[in-house]
Amino acid sequence: MSDTTDTVGVAGDRIRSIIERIERLDEEIKDLMETKKEIFAEAKGEGLDVKVLKEILKLRKQDKDERDEQETLLDLYLRAMDAPTPAPVAQAA
Repeated sequence: MSDTTDTVGVAGDRIRSIIERIERLDEEIKDLMETKKEIFAEAKGEGLDVKVLKEILKLRKQDKDERDEQETLLDLYLRAMDAPTPAPVAQAA
């Protein structure tokens, strides 16, 4: 038998295979993140605002209804902050 089996009957070779696949994915993710960082640096070097680019990416991930709801709430909250605060009502003694 070529598989190594531990005391609970799990094939050691199968575990090793899964772990190695995950490790390869982690390495690919690391490389992709480095590439992403380089692209943002390139954009910054061309005078673009990276913070705004990241916000655009975030918005593009949302569906239209979610984006509309967020914009409505943002507008509502900003207007609420600008509204005058009502004076406290004096209570009779």
